[in-house]
Amino acid sequence: MQQPTTRAAGPPGALRGWLDALAVVLAGLAAMASVAALGLWLAGANRLPDGGFASVLAGTLALAVGGSVQLDGGAGQFAAVDAGISVMPLSVSLVGAVVMAEVFLRQLRFRAVAGGGELLGRIARTVVLWLVALALLTLGARHTFVVPLGGDLAQSIGGVLGLTPEVGFHADGASTVGIGLAWLLVVLAGTFAVSRRAPLPRALVPYQLAVRPAAFALWLVLLGYLVIGVAAGVLTAIVHGNARQSMAVVLLALPDLVWLAFGVGLGAQWHGRLAGALGLPVPKPLAEVLRAPEGQQATISLGTLADQDARSWWLLPLAAVLLLAAGFLAAYRSPRTVRLWQHAVRFALATAVTVLLVGLWTRADAAYGLSVLGVGIGQGGLGDLLGSILGGSNPLAGLGSGSLTLRPVLWTAVPLAAGWGLLAGGLGALLAARTGRRGDVTAAERG
Repeated sequence: MQQPTTRAAGPPGALRGWLDALAVVLAGLAAMASVAALGLWLAGANRLPDGGFASVLAGTLALAVGGSVQLDGGAGQFAAVDAGISVMPLSVSLVGAVVMAEVFLRQLRFRAVAGGGELLGRIARTVVLWLVALALLTLGARHTFVVPLGGDLAQSIGGVLGLTPEVGFHADGASTVGIGLAWLLVVLAGTFAVSRRAPLPRALVPYQLAVRPAAFALWLVLLGYLVIGVAAGVLTAIVHGNARQSMAVVLLALPDLVWLAFGVGLGAQWHGRLAGALGLPVPKPLAEVLRAPEGQQATISLGTLADQDARSWWLLPLAAVLLLAAGFLAAYRSPRTVRLWQHAVRFALATAVTVLLVGLWTRADAAYGLSVLGVGIGQGGLGDLLGSILGGSNPLAGLGSGSLTLRPVLWTAVPLAAGWGLLAGGLGALLAARTGRRGDVTAAERG
């Protein structure tokens, strides 16, 4: 007698898929929120009035996935704030990306290969829930701070002039959702490019084997710069005694600084300018270079940084040594059938893509200012006059204006990186061949 076959019910399987996707999204957001909250607390954001910390945290997460935050407000019809921020706190971004990749891979840990339909389904469900999370994040990343005027006289004058000081912010929905989606897709693509545990359909395995050694080696280079940056941050906190601020930089923006140093070490350049104060410590040579005269753009390069501090020249040998080590590791992990010129070309392409991404991630545009009847307030001008009239607690007092711009010169940075990668990949393959073992044995060689 034929036994009836048991079929897996559809709804439970579909529900499991959605729960897996939800786990990926929630784990990433929880990790990012934890790191951002600690960094903001160290930076003093917990002292914000009107319970604004949660909204500032949501705004930081929106920035971490590539969104932008607009600042607005002012004092009635008398004054207006004109500002915006578009800069990625890459420490927060990196933690979220690593956690999401790890959770996504753990759900596939028992597979050597995976079907295309299954992978697309998992990615699609994750994307849908991620878009919902980004939309909710955008709604939460908005707040208005009402700052009271100091003293009865100030309140009276403020009432006559129509001054109701308010400073608020909101996350831009289009950039947060749109670029946040691209951020997730880059994270998933990087996961499959770097990890040996990432299963793909059989037809894509050869392409994965070609990409993975170089991608993994360059990922280790970026991590190496992070380790060096953490050590430098701890040393700075000990020597200069500004532990809270230094650790805030580590938890919010360490990759922004050390990955820029990686690009500069390879000869890449950034253009930018800093006016006003950043609020958190950055390397002094970088801050000095960015303070260009009014109306001019500064060039951040190995030469300009070395003009401020000769120790900046060490960025060149550091980049060369780490890149050569990565080229050797990529060749060592590649199949033995791969030729030397193929190693060099693959590593060159991988290095170019890495520097391209670093350049895009380290872009910064932040402008903040207060205009009164169309007249800009700078340090020591009308702002200080209003401050003396309305009292020290007035938000207009000493607010001033400032800006930070930082843009990579990609049209030179990417070819330079490709050249470095070609050289490091070729030399690394030669070194790997001299060790007596180069690469993994392929299935064809095993027979």
